Amino acid sequence: MLIIDGSQGEGGGQILRSTLSLALVSGLPVRIENIRAGRSKPGVMRQHLTAIRAAALISSADVRGADVGASCVEFVPGEVRAGEYEFAVGTAGSGTLVLQTVLPALMFCKTASRLTIEGGTHNAWAPPFDFLSEAYFPAIRQLGVVVDGQLQRHGFYPAGGGRFHVNVAAATCAQRFALVERGEFSSRRVRAVVAHLPGSIAERELKKAAQKLNWPSECFEVCEASESLGPGNIVMAYLQSAKVSEVFIAFGRHGVAAEKVAYEVVDQVRRYCATSAPVGPYLA
Repeated sequence: MLIIDGSQGEGGGQILRSTLSLALVSGLPVRIENIRAGRSKPGVMRQHLTAIRAAALISSADVRGADVGASCVEFVPGEVRAGEYEFAVGTAGSGTLVLQTVLPALMFCKTASRLTIEGGTHNAWAPPFDFLSEAYFPAIRQLGVVVDGQLQRHGFYPAGGGRFHVNVAAATCAQRFALVERGEFSSRRVRAVVAHLPGSIAERELKKAAQKLNWPSECFEVCEASESLGPGNIVMAYLQSAKVSEVFIAFGRHGVAAEKVAYEVVDQVRRYCATSAPVGPYLA
């Protein structure tokens, strides 16, 4: 059994999730110790437990120690099976991180899968759904794996309650993917999303972004997420180039002016455009 020390590096939940992903793909049994030792509340939390259970379900794994607060979990995977699965975090914990735990293994299956996941879809500690659908999935498709998703309901922190679907096509022949340049930009846009908050917040964000970026007015869009169970605000910049798509994000939060949130996105866009790097730090 391979033993992984969860206190290494940042000592966070990504060590647990990455270990589960690699165990599913390789078939190797693992024991993760000192889980999230670097966090103020160490051990397994609900969203991590959902990821463990999701990984166990798709592989009929033998799991020991998977409880909220646990510092050590053993995971012995079986054969990964494609199919229709539903996973619910039950809090504002990230549903997108649960997806990223099981997706690598399902990409190798000979039959298709459809996943429905409930939980946080847009929070500051995980990739928002738009990043997955507009940047991450297109990159995966260049490997020859067809993955797409549909957002049904936004889930902001702290209410959560978001819901999305992801389709993973049956694996065919994976292909080599070399991304060394992004090419010319073909489209660019900024979207400000508000849920159960004044629309003027989004309007102020877009006004500031438009002033700083000097893009045409049609590049800026307000979206009202009225289906969300709780309030939230996010600004996203989408840049499509010849060979890659990127998404840059900033979250509205209490006590921070809308203009500052907009500038956070603008700063990311400027830094990306000022380099020749094909991808930003998160897609990398």
